Amino acid sequence: MQGIWSTDQIREAEERLLAKTPEGALMQRAAFGVAVQAADMLRAHTGRVAATQVTLLVGAGNNGGDALWAGKFLRRQGVAVTAVLLNPEKAHAAGLAALRRAGGRAVTLDEAPRVLEAADLVIDGIVGLQARGPLREDAASLLDFIGAPVLAVDLPSGVHPDQGTVDGPAITATRTVTFGARKPVHVLNPERCGEVVLVDIGLLPELGDPGIEQLDAVDVGVAWPVPGPEDNKYSQGVTGIAAGSATYPGAAVLATGSAVLATSGMVRYAGPAADVVRSRWPEVVATGSVTDAGRVQAWVVGPGIGTGQSGRRVLEHVLSAGVPVCADADATTLMAHQPDVLDARDPGTPLVLTPHAGEFERLTGAPPGADRVGAVKAAARRFDAVVLLKGNTTLVAAPDGRVLANVARGSWLATAGSGDLLSGLVGALLAAGLDPWLAAGAAAYVHSLAADLAARGVPVSASGVLSAIPDAIRSLRSYQVMR
Repeated sequence: MQGIWSTDQIREAEERLLAKTPEGALMQRAAFGVAVQAADMLRAHTGRVAATQVTLLVGAGNNGGDALWAGKFLRRQGVAVTAVLLNPEKAHAAGLAALRRAGGRAVTLDEAPRVLEAADLVIDGIVGLQARGPLREDAASLLDFIGAPVLAVDLPSGVHPDQGTVDGPAITATRTVTFGARKPVHVLNPERCGEVVLVDIGLLPELGDPGIEQLDAVDVGVAWPVPGPEDNKYSQGVTGIAAGSATYPGAAVLATGSAVLATSGMVRYAGPAADVVRSRWPEVVATGSVTDAGRVQAWVVGPGIGTGQSGRRVLEHVLSAGVPVCADADATTLMAHQPDVLDARDPGTPLVLTPHAGEFERLTGAPPGADRVGAVKAAARRFDAVVLLKGNTTLVAAPDGRVLANVARGSWLATAGSGDLLSGLVGALLAAGLDPWLAAGAAAYVHSLAADLAARGVPVSASGVLSAIPDAIRSLRSYQVMR
């Protein structure tokens, strides 16, 4: 797993590292990393490094110092470097002196439009991790003159470092280079950050446990259930699907199909859409009622069941079954409007809730707001459940405070029925015995990967995403371990 640390954690770790590092050494190490990335971007954009023009946007903090020192290193490669000093009196003195000794120039805001329009690359060193709020008026006035790719130092200026929110003018980076560890902004607002490149400055030993973690292909591949020679359809996990209705049979077909393609050993469907499900998925054992479904090792409940009394009875039956439950869609709405339905839950039985922002607001009484991480952690504690908050960056929180982030590969999942697929994946992994937090995170990863594979750069339907689930799982095969 890749760790993500808060700005407070980063600051404390940097103070410990600075105490045992020669003065200026860390900044120069970081700045050299910025220069390497800048040269790479210049090469990609213009085909060369020498005889190009780079404009530095320099604020008053250490990020401005990083940009100035990076300018010095770029000058050694024949790059024309001009620093726009937004606050000349507070510019990093040593960095500015180094740039000037190397032949770089420094100008004030009056000359900024001209040098920005001539630039082949812009380096954003306006503000750092301690800044909050949008760009000030003088910096914001420069945004219209930026036409070249932008390399941000640590984070795009004007974006909240811990929440990823934007409350006004802000930089949009093509690439962000960060030092020592990744920060929340890099996963909470990937659109603003662009590609994130991590430069090692020796900070990791000074950091404690990360506040957020992110699964990679290795984590998901190792976790994903693969049958061994002693397995059978029961030992692989039996997933129950309580979804759909006569009005919404598609929810049943999608959620059930997702569980089938996630390699559940057996899938049992229970609901009014049994005939439709059976015709699409002949391997599914389909019945008309949850009371007739037979034994399962996890339930998926909610998509398309309705929010009336019949839906409530289905939800109560599933919650009382004594097996892990993934509750989605109408199930979360029922919990929001009739919270006593949760009394049917066996104490200690794992529960995964998968709301989008609107369902989250109904469940908790408030929208996720700017602090999505804090909101999802609070909800997980409140419901004693794993809460998966859907979004371009999906967050998964456990009641014990663990948080996973999954960054979508585009917006292809913004289509009807995609949530039904996710619930089927979660249910299959719960039935296989995965920790609910990991099951939700791994399901979100494969869900997003399948969407990317299915889309191939154009919008795709939920049915298209469904068909790509095997390809997504297959892409992880080099990491998978036979059980």
